[in-house]
Amino acid sequence: MTASIRRTVPLILSTIVLCSPAVATAEPAKSAKVTVLSTMLAGDPGRGIGEWGFAALLEVDGRRMLLDTGARPETVLRNASELGIDLSEVTDLIITHNHFDHTAGVITLRREMAKKNARALSRAHVARGIFDRRPGPNGSEENGLLPLKAEYEALGGTFVEHNGPAELIPAMWFTGPVRRVHPERNWSGTGQVQTANGLVEDTVPEDASIVIDTADGLILISGCGHAGIINTIEQARRVVREAPILAAVGGFHLFAAKDDVLEWTGKKLKEFGVRYVLGAHCTGLEAVYRLRAMLDLNRSSAVVGAVGSSFTLGTGISALSLAR
Repeated sequence: MTASIRRTVPLILSTIVLCSPAVATAEPAKSAKVTVLSTMLAGDPGRGIGEWGFAALLEVDGRRMLLDTGARPETVLRNASELGIDLSEVTDLIITHNHFDHTAGVITLRREMAKKNARALSRAHVARGIFDRRPGPNGSEENGLLPLKAEYEALGGTFVEHNGPAELIPAMWFTGPVRRVHPERNWSGTGQVQTANGLVEDTVPEDASIVIDTADGLILISGCGHAGIINTIEQARRVVREAPILAAVGGFHLFAAKDDVLEWTGKKLKEFGVRYVLGAHCTGLEAVYRLRAMLDLNRSSAVVGAVGSSFTLGTGISALSLAR
């Protein structure tokens, strides 16, 4: 089953819900590259700073999008500059979920890039539920994106809120909220979210990922994978096609996973034919090494993600010096 979004977006609205189903007709991507712009590890001397956060530049057949914006307002701006990456021509942003370590750079990036190009990072794709209130202790707001919404819109930004899967550009899909088939508990368990029925445990229900369709298989890019990497892969295969998983890139929230969880995850990933793992952010160092062994991969094909590291279709992973 596939779904796509309508291509006409009314610019007079600030938040738009798009949920019109359609059948994708795009051919698989001929070129694709994912470059990490925010994560804990800095890969090369003098090129980028690390932080507890995530962001990545996605390039598909000559079109570019930014996924997440890091944990500090200036990190992605600085890292992109030091890596020689110009984000001013990137018009679309994808925000995988509400947490601050993926949203903190939204305002800085929009403001600074708009000085060069008025359309830079002016449209942000999000999943249903991302703006729900997350009340914290003493009435504080724990939703990292909600306090930034009005300022982003005042800067000319538009949020596009998706109820379900959407083909953002040919061969690149937004999963929308992921169906939780397997009991992967990849969230803290301490947060709460406001719903129509009152406060409930915050399972980060809006958590979404990106899938790029290629002739060699699917490329999955995740911010944190709070929905679970296996649930997300199964959603990707339902939405796009039942293809092997060529690469899994980004954060998959396995850093605290117990041995039995890692073993189950590795077994399932092997069933899906995963050939590359670039595990950044909350994936965890030990988890990457354990998955490397379980998937019969090596230090070139299963790597800890670093600032500036990348996965390129047809080439594989560029790990950079520290993570190689």
